Formats: sequence, structure tokens, C-alpha cells
Amino acid sequence: MENMIGAYGEWAAGLVPDPPALSFRRPEFHDLDAWRARARSRYIEALLQPPSGGVPAPDIQHRISFDGLDIEQMFWQLPYGPPTEALVLKPAGASGRLPAVIGLHDHGGNKYFGLRKITRINNDPHPLIIAHQQQYYGGVAWANELAKRGYVVLVNDAFTFGSRRVRLADVPARIRDNAVETNPESPEEIKKYNQFAGQHEHIMAKSLFCAGTTWPGVFTGEDQRALDYLCSRPDVDTSRIGVCGLSGGGLRTVYLTGLDARIRCSCCAGMMTTWRDYLLNKSANHTWMVYIPGLPRDLDYPEIFGLNAPNALMVLNNHEDGLFTVPEMQRADEILGAVYRKAGHPERYRMKFYPGPHKFDRDMQADAFAWFDRWLKS
Repeated sequence: MENMIGAYGEWAAGLVPDPPALSFRRPEFHDLDAWRARARSRYIEALLQPPSGGVPAPDIQHRISFDGLDIEQMFWQLPYGPPTEALVLKPAGASGRLPAVIGLHDHGGNKYFGLRKITRINNDPHPLIIAHQQQYYGGVAWANELAKRGYVVLVNDAFTFGSRRVRLADVPARIRDNAVETNPESPEEIKKYNQFAGQHEHIMAKSLFCAGTTWPGVFTGEDQRALDYLCSRPDVDTSRIGVCGLSGGGLRTVYLTGLDARIRCSCCAGMMTTWRDYLLNKSANHTWMVYIPGLPRDLDYPEIFGLNAPNALMVLNNHEDGLFTVPEMQRADEILGAVYRKAGHPERYRMKFYPGPHKFDRDMQADAFAWFDRWLKS
């Protein structure tokens, strides 16, 4: 059978038991809280998170009103790297403590942009952002649309994206193929930058391994710091926190949800399958941001998401999504369904398929937003 590593595929897939060693599906696990504590501890251990500081202290650059929203444009400094750009969006004139959602932007082979991919702060976005939102989000900035429903929405640039991207001037010329940034916002230079960034992923991953950490360890820590800031705001009800994202944002949703008990409701769009699918069928299609060495022996990929049971989880898939195989997306659904049934709360998990390719379009957004309304507003 053809697979990503040829004659070694089935052997490699057979190295991992099903269910894995710390799966809640195993008969020896009965107490949900005890299992979660043990499995989450192993997950945290595998991430090898580096220190990322305490609650960020943002520098508010601008406060603007746009399209019915009050928007704060800010930066904060982590202990390493360039400042992180973030936006906070909420309904204009809103008062009191509101439910809140961290909006996690996608990967999309486009590291030049980060939070701009799912937000708008004026009527003149970059033409590449217009095209990106048209392709993946039904032509809208979904973080804005969710904020309009009565939420505080925080969107931050992820590690190696947008304000947090690796600058060409900081790496050797041979690594960047002598490319330079002279007019960074030009579509031609953005395309060249994204080509470099795609070719640089394996270098980043290997370098982080040499530093004793992992790529997921870095970005989950940074997303937790964003969550710390969100929970520190006086306009946020910390008992009603959600997280949502497509693709690379879906990956970040899975990993942050599994890590942090403050998340009460999650929606992962276009990023749910199994380790077996990555191993045999789709590792060539995916970013190095996915992989956590050693963890598959203890938890299958969807079971990381399930570490937050019985809090509410939603998974949105597309039938023609070339990043995954339908049978393994369906198997991931079976795994999460089994976890929630055993936890005694099957109603708090939902998975749905949609026609079409990799996306988080308006129909999917409508279902996701209704899910947040059900679990964060009631």
C-alpha cells in the first residue's frame, strides 16, 4: 500500500497502540478528573515549553471604531523575539463583562500575515488579505463577525507569523537565497517572503529541537500568554472563554484547548484527523508546527482536544479537504465521540461535515457562532 514512507509505513503505524497508553478510551480509566490530570501532565511534558513570561503588559497603539466595533490595536513584548501585535474587538459601546473568544489565525502558507488574515480595521485591507478572506472565509473577517454578536475577541500574531515572523535580514544570505525586503508590503515581496518561510520550516523545527523545545511548545506558550492577557481584562467574564480557528488556527485551537482549563468552549475548523493519517497519508501536506515527538504513544491527535472534556468541543470538516482523508477524519470523530460518551456528556461534543475544500466559510461560521452562543451565553 502506498504511503508517505513506503515499505516502512505499516510498521511505523503499528508502533502506536490503539487506544494509546493514556487514552480515556482504555478500560483502566474511569475517573475523568484523575485521567485528565495524568494525561495533561504528559502532554505538557512532551511540549517542552520554554519560558514565555507572565501576563503581557500591552502597549495600546490605537483605539478606533469600525463597522460597529470598538477596536484596540496593541503590542506586547515577550522575553524573546520582536513584539507581538494583537487586536481586541468588541461591540461599540459595550459595557460590563462579556464572554470572550481567542481568534487564532491560520497558516495558509502565508507567514507574512498573521492576525490580519481574520480581522479588518478599515475599509482598505491589503489586496492579498481580501483574496485570502475570499478563499477561506467567505469574504469576511470572521473575528469581526463574532465580536459583533456580543463577544470580546482577541487575535494575536502567532510565533513566526506577522509581527512575529523571522526577518530576512536576520538570517544568512544562503538561507534566504539572497532575498531582501525593500518594499515589504508589495505582493511580489510577500510572495518571495512566503517562499522563504516555507523552505525555512524544517530549519526552524530542527533548531528548536536543538534548543530542547518544540515548535508546538513555543506557540502554545505564546497563545497561553495571550489568554492570560484576555483573562486579565475588566471587560471579560473569565468563566465564559472560547477559542476558534481554521487550519493552522485549528491546530492552535486543539493544542491550546488540551492545555488550558480556562477554555470552556472550542471550535476547530479544518484541522481534525489522526496521527495515523499524518503518518501514512498526509505528512507531506502539513507544517512542522504539528509534531510533538513521543506523544502519539500516549494520546492520539484528537485526544489532545479531548483533554478538556467535558467542556464543549465542536469540529468542522470539509468533504473535499485535501489535507486529510475522510476515513481518518471520521475515525477522529469516533474517538472524540467515545471520549465524551464515557465522560457522560455526549451533548457537549459535535462534529459536522460540509461540502467543498479546505475553508471556514459563512455556513460553517454560523454553526460555530451558534455553538459559542449556546455554551458561553446561556
